Amino acid sequence: MALLTELTESLGIRHPIVLAPMGGSAGGALAAAVSRAGGLGMLGGGYGERAWLERELALVAEGTDEPWGVGFLSWAIDAEAVEQALEFNPAAVMLSFGDPGPFVERIRRSDAVLIVQVTDLEEARRAVDVGADVIVAQGTESGGHGARHGRSTLPFVPLVVDLAAPVPVLAAGGIADGRGVAAALALGAAGALIGTRFQATAEALVDPSVRQAIVEGRGQDTERSAVLDVARGARWPTHKYTARTLGHPYLDRWRGREAELAGDAQARQDYQDDVARGAITSLPVWAGEAVDLITDLPSAADLVTTLAVQAEEALARAGRHRPNDRRGEGS
Repeated sequence: MALLTELTESLGIRHPIVLAPMGGSAGGALAAAVSRAGGLGMLGGGYGERAWLERELALVAEGTDEPWGVGFLSWAIDAEAVEQALEFNPAAVMLSFGDPGPFVERIRRSDAVLIVQVTDLEEARRAVDVGADVIVAQGTESGGHGARHGRSTLPFVPLVVDLAAPVPVLAAGGIADGRGVAAALALGAAGALIGTRFQATAEALVDPSVRQAIVEGRGQDTERSAVLDVARGARWPTHKYTARTLGHPYLDRWRGREAELAGDAQARQDYQDDVARGAITSLPVWAGEAVDLITDLPSAADLVTTLAVQAEEALARAGRHRPNDRRGEGS
């Protein structure tokens, strides 16, 4: 059976599966592969770095005739980054983490669907107010950045679905196989936004060691913290957003001491020195709580197909469970 939702119908895609626009790792090849396979590939525009965008936007635009999109960090970009992306005619632009307001009018003047990611109900109300066409409800199980004081995906998604109706909602956070996609649909979402699972694919712009760490990682080894943003000198607003990663030496060294770390210039220089000599990876390994479910390194196209088939099978199984089904009981 085809999984037709408001998302697939409005964007003209085959599967309600969206690649999370992971900054740096969701490049043009990965986004194009996801779109060619029937999902919605989203380029990880992140901070709006011009040279990276120029290269990767061209790759995705040339790599597929299917709908694709691009995502940005609202707090980190300027209008010129959005303008640069819109020159390539994306089907969707996604704004996350911060006020989307300054960029909404320009996106509205294009043909792009406006997607706004939210991490709490206040952000969800703001997304509705600015006229988002699609809202992503991100739970705290997600890898990478999210709300410091957020909600888990299971209770958060239906709250946003009810608040935002009739605007379609995507579920994000802790989804790494087709059962998770099916669960998102059962919660009332129009699809699923998936990140960590797509980092462990052939096309992801990550070091092979990162792919391997994800395959070997366990959910209990992930941790949400601001330590690594402080240590590496990232400009993230850590009072509101933290990041879930796999274990890291600097987490063990500075856990619970973020303020002290922020004031210790030598410790932050030590971090950069450790990166330079290869003692630690240049970036933390962003990974969500569902990392245990990731056991292989497929192509992105094969992964989209697998997710869609698994989701269909999970929904079919669920449909066989009727309220009055008392098989196994004596008559």
